[in-house]
Formats: sequence, C-alpha cells, structure tokens
Amino acid sequence: MSASPTDTTTTTDAPIAKRRIRVPKEGPLNPDQAIEALRRAIEAGQPWYPALLEVVGRWSAADEQIEGVTFRYLIGGEAFDWLLLAQRLLAEVDELAPQEEVERLLLFGLAPEDSSEEEFARAIGGPKHRAHLNFQYGVTIEELLLLTAELELQKVGRLSGAGQPAPDILAYDRVYGKPFEELQLLHSTDSGTVINTRMRQSEFQTFIYWLSKFRLRNSEPARVASDTRKALALMSRMEPGRVRLGRLEHRTVDLDQPKPRNRSTGAKRTRASRNLPAHPGAD
Repeated sequence: MSASPTDTTTTTDAPIAKRRIRVPKEGPLNPDQAIEALRRAIEAGQPWYPALLEVVGRWSAADEQIEGVTFRYLIGGEAFDWLLLAQRLLAEVDELAPQEEVERLLLFGLAPEDSSEEEFARAIGGPKHRAHLNFQYGVTIEELLLLTAELELQKVGRLSGAGQPAPDILAYDRVYGKPFEELQLLHSTDSGTVINTRMRQSEFQTFIYWLSKFRLRNSEPARVASDTRKALALMSRMEPGRVRLGRLEHRTVDLDQPKPRNRSTGAKRTRASRNLPAHPGAD
C-alpha cells in the first residue's frame, strides 16, 4: 500500500540532532526518517528532485507541530499540500540541493525542466496524487475563484467605501451567496473550531477547502461548471507570468524552518501550482 499521510500529528520541539537514524528500505517514513532518507539519497548522488518525490511518496504524517507552529500537509483528510511538505523537507537539506532550482519550485511551483506530471504522479503514488489534485481544485482553484469575483467587483466600481466591506470580503457573498461572517460561523459550527479574527495559513486553507465543498453542495451544476471555468481562465492568464518570473527572477528564500504566514480573514494569496488536467465539473 502507498504511504498516505495519516491523521496523526507529529511533534518536533527542536531541529533533529546529529544522530544515526534507521531508515527502512521501503514503506512509510516518519519525519525524522524522511529527512534522513532525503539527505542520504542526495549525498549518494541521486538528483535532488527525484529524491524529494520519493520521500514525499513515503511520508506518513498528516501534520506536524514544530516549535508551536502547525504544518498541516493534509487538509480535511483529503487535500495534500505537497509544496508545504517540500518546503519542510528541503529546509533540512538546503546545503545539498541547488538553490536556484529549489527557489523555482518553492516560489513558483516550477519543477526542473526534465520532469513531467506523469513522473510526478508516479513518484508520489496514486493516493497522494489524488489528494494533491483535491488541493488544487479545493484550495488553489477556490482561491482563484474568489480572486476572480474580487476583480469583477472592482471592475464594476463596487469599491470599499464608508461602511462598505472591501471587495475581497464582498467576493465571498458573490461566490457563495452568503456574507463572509455567516460563512465563518457555518464553518465553525460544522467543524467545531473557534472563530478567530486572524487565520494562520493552515486555518485559512482549511476554511477555503470547506468553502469549496459548501459551493459544490449548494450550487447548481451549471453554476459550478461556470465558476470553475472562470477560475481556470484566470489561472491560464496568470501562467505565462508565473513561468517567466520563475525563469528570470532569482530571489533569496529562507530555507530555515519555514513559518506559516498569518493571513487576515479576507486575504487571498494564490499558490503557484502545477498544470491541472481537465476537471469533470468544467466540462
């Protein structure tokens, strides 16, 4: 069976000590074993990206607690944020992997030139790849849909005024038919979570994934298909710029233990993503 993330949480209070860690030749890996396996593979001469994907395929923890910060790789038990896991792993071997290629992957979602989507899916395994697609459609596409609605509101001139919510907040009502505060309350009731005035990255993505399911449950199929096409169209327009930036820009990214950024409840930042196959709802 493929090593799929479980619902267990691994707690790490400090960086891994320099010690010999036993790494099984096959089967699931816990975080310490995964980091050691990646380090050994690269030091033995295996290219960093295939080595990374192999370890990702064997990774078993759904989330981790690192110095009080939650790293949630599996959202709702269904959606796999593989780039967050890649960032976590590469932070531990930053001196072994080529910085420029790592930056292109983590900042823009661009894999090395000689890799393909088929190789990616085969390397991480069927269950994880399906969970990765759930993240793409349930988080990335949903964020793009909200951004599309926000841009439409700005285009027609419904900008924030006295006593009027900002366009990024009004976008929730436009997409889901309910104001943002009501959606927060529904999510809190449904999930048993506490409403916070600010959300960490993992909390925001969990909320967005819940919204994607809320939309599918409460919208007509034709509306779901139309909304998905809008989001994919925006992604298509953004794609050339993402690739161009990935090839031309060389920024410095902090590969020490990554800390999820706090996000305001209305903030939306769309993660660069791998190319998406046609979605059944967009036909």
